[in-house]
Amino acid sequence: MASEIRTKVVREVSKVVVGREREVDLLLTCLLAKGHVLLEGVPGVSKTMLANTFSKCLGLQFKRVQFTPDILPLDIVGGFIFNMKDREFEFRRGPIFTNILLADEVNRAPPKVQSALLESMQELQVTVEGHTEALPAPFMVLATQNPLEFEGVYPLPEGQLDRFMVKISFKYPTPEVESSILKRNLSSMDLEVVKRVVTLDELNKVFKEVEAVKVSDEILSYLALVADATRSEGTLTLGASPRAMVQLVHCARARAILEGRTYVMPDDIKALATDVLAHRLSVDRAAALKGVSKNPEAILASILDRVEPPR
Repeated sequence: MASEIRTKVVREVSKVVVGREREVDLLLTCLLAKGHVLLEGVPGVSKTMLANTFSKCLGLQFKRVQFTPDILPLDIVGGFIFNMKDREFEFRRGPIFTNILLADEVNRAPPKVQSALLESMQELQVTVEGHTEALPAPFMVLATQNPLEFEGVYPLPEGQLDRFMVKISFKYPTPEVESSILKRNLSSMDLEVVKRVVTLDELNKVFKEVEAVKVSDEILSYLALVADATRSEGTLTLGASPRAMVQLVHCARARAILEGRTYVMPDDIKALATDVLAHRLSVDRAAALKGVSKNPEAILASILDRVEPPR
């Protein structure tokens, strides 16, 4: 069932968003692993459109918040409003009470606002003035951000980066894909062509299948060795956290189900390690000045080459 859902979702999204099959695959993998995704890229590379189309074909409730320098935490989570009729305060839910929340240009907001997402992403609940409410299930944050070289952006703190299961970097499309994009946009783009292809019951069934995927002790030992290698790597000042490795396991289980298996293989770990771990690693500045690669993806690739996977 999971592989059929993957085929349907990729096909449906491609009606509007061209050439982003791998990105759609990662979004679905992360959703099934109950994680959150950070989408990074320059403006105009279909980050927002992809998030909107993805939620539409799943039939999940979708809300979008445009992050700006003057946005407040209450604009996201909600707050208590005085009801003149009843003469008492009542809690009014913010846009975070949805299935898929698009935090658009999340790094344009100051750290105080970014931190409003932390409790919801980790504990799937919101607390305001001692009042706690659970978020709908499933719940997923899709946050877009512009590269740090752009003006008016704030870097996300390490604690918040660590809560994103996957980071997807959006590159410019190839000439062939861009030609298709231009052709499609000669007429107005209508999201109504995208239909729901998955029911909530089907989705919940796949969630249960993911939880039943087996992870051997050998795979767990392999993951521990990879984590230790990132922490002892001299060119890195910040290695992979235990939370990062737990999320990598969950992501690998979701990939196994989408590939039609009930067990995790080393190939699942290698296929997802860069997407799950690279954004959590910090390269040592002194090492970078000495000519060592500033690219965490390259350093992680060398670590994966060194650590022997189980047979």
